[in-house]
Order: sequence, then C-alpha cells, then structure tokens
Amino acid sequence: MAAKIPVTIITGFLGSGKTTLIRHLLQNNQGRRIAVLVNEFGELGIDGDLLRSCQVCDDDTSTDELATALTISPSNIVELTNGCLCCTVQEEFLPVMLELLKRRESLDCILIETSGLALPKPLVKAFRWHEISHAVTVDGVITVVDCEAVSTGTIATDLQALEAQRQADPSLDHETPIQELFEDQLACADLVILNKADLVDAQTQGQVEQLVRQELPKGVKIVSSQHGQLDPNLLLGFQAAVEDHLSSRSSHHDEEEDHDHDDEITSVHLVLDRAFDPTLLRQQLETLVQEQEIYRIKGFVAVPQKPMRLVMQGVGKRFDQFYDRPWQPEELKQTRLVFIGRALDAAQIEIQLTALPV
Repeated sequence: MAAKIPVTIITGFLGSGKTTLIRHLLQNNQGRRIAVLVNEFGELGIDGDLLRSCQVCDDDTSTDELATALTISPSNIVELTNGCLCCTVQEEFLPVMLELLKRRESLDCILIETSGLALPKPLVKAFRWHEISHAVTVDGVITVVDCEAVSTGTIATDLQALEAQRQADPSLDHETPIQELFEDQLACADLVILNKADLVDAQTQGQVEQLVRQELPKGVKIVSSQHGQLDPNLLLGFQAAVEDHLSSRSSHHDEEEDHDHDDEITSVHLVLDRAFDPTLLRQQLETLVQEQEIYRIKGFVAVPQKPMRLVMQGVGKRFDQFYDRPWQPEELKQTRLVFIGRALDAAQIEIQLTALPV
C-alpha cells in the first residue's frame, strides 16, 4: 500500500501571518511537490494569487472536473472561496481532496490554510472519512499567533476582527468566546509560531510565550519568527496522525456539531481598471477603517510607472505593503481589493477609492 500523503493544517486568527508563512515555505520548498488549499472569506482569490506569485509551483495542473464552486489554478494551489473550511468541508473539501488524490503520485505533501474564523478540529475530523482516510493523514497542526497583538492583551490586532471571529463561533453565549477560540486553536497545535516577533522586545516576547504555553498540551513547541521565515523542515514531518488522536486535544467545542456565521459579516471585492498612488490609497483605506467596521483588507494594487504589482494588506490600524512580482505582458494592470467586515457599504467604499487622484 502506498504511503499516505501528509497534510499540514495551518490555523490562526485573521492577520496573524498564515499566508506569509506558506509563501515563504513554497519559495524554499527544497524540491518538495506541494499542493496548497487556501480557504478565503470572499470571492477574489487574493491569498491564492499571492501564493501563486512565489513562482515555485508546477505549471501543468489544469482541470475542469470540479464543481463551479471550486477554483483550481494552473498551479498546485487550490482555492476554496466561500466560507469557513470547518463549515463547508462536506460541500467542498471532499471533492477537492478526491481531485488532488488523482495526482497523488506527483505530490509530496498538502498544506491547508484555514480561514481566520476556523476551528481546527472539525477539519481534522474530516480526514476520518473513508473516501480519503486510506490516502491522506494530518501530519501536524500549526497555529500562528500574532506576537505583538497578544502582547497588548488583544490576541489579534483589531478587536472588531475578534468580534467577527466570536460571531463565527457556534457558542455565542460564552462569557469569553474570543479567548476560547484562541485556546481551541492552541489546544489542537503540534507547533505554535509566535509571528511578528520583531515588533516586540525580548522581555515582551518571553511574556507572550509564557502566556501561550499555559494553553498548550505538554510537549508542544513554540518558535518565533519574523515574516514567517522558518526552515520548511521545522514545519513539515511531524508524523502526528492527528485524526487518530483527537481525544487528547480537548477543546471548548467538542460536543458541538454545527455552527453558523454571522450573516452580517461579509466581504466586498473591488476590481478597478486604474492605478493608485500607494500613499494616498493607504491613507484612504485607513480612513475607511475608521468610518466602517472593516476587519481585514488585502489585495493587489497597480502603481503608476511601476512594472511591479504592489501587495497591500491591513488588519485594524496596521498596514503593510510590498512589491511581489512584475506584471505579466498579457495581464491587465488592475487594482483588486477585498474588504472583510460587518454590514459594509460597498458603494461608499468604491466611491471613496475612485475619487482618489492617480
């Protein structure tokens, strides 16, 4: 019998740095043939496109065999674009995995980036399904923690984003549901990454590590990172067979079967056929965050007189940006942005952005 394909699940709150971690892993894959499943809240595949731009994935993967709800890129990256994986695995996860398993001889491992709203254990349980249990195993669960945010006592950068995660949690009557979601993500971990460690001093990092360790099962390691820059050998090869040992990873939601997302938490996706001055755009985005209940902004920006595509992303008041790759000759130089928040006014967002001078 062929060996099972190892799957690594990467979880963590919105803005903790999951996509950056995976992108660095793909850029330094050491010859591994890796498939990536990206679960995104919103219809534009920003995270998947950002990962594809690392330019280390195969270019020969193309298929029309999945349902229209799924998007498979011309690489080994599979994007799921409609909600939390722990909610939608019955509808989408299984057909995606079955499609990947048709190519199992050309895969060394699979990465799954969960939504920031996801509870990890329901996803792990899906690997017990008989259709796939013979072929894949959960090699390990990695929880990415925003070190700077935890140091301020907020767990994630934006308290409003935490409220979004609370609404996504099935148990809305908990006194401290945000803390419980944080604890659940830690309780299922084989490794915890304190990301953005460069934003705090050594003493503060030690305090954060002590706080996180209180929630971890015995023996789970904690490592720090800057921009997710870690050796792939540290992130792969746990051989934990997590799906076979879930009873040892207790969580606050073990008895719950189903959960619903807050219908008011939505995404707005804009595709604008124009370029922006990065400074003016960032200032306007910061204004929009103050005016509307926006939890997360991410996307690609066309910049005047620049041959490179600008990645811009924001969590709360914190924004960062970098140029990831040149625009391709056949590619439209568009600005594509996704906003995640509560009861967003899409028309007003577009009006305020399009009013900006180039």
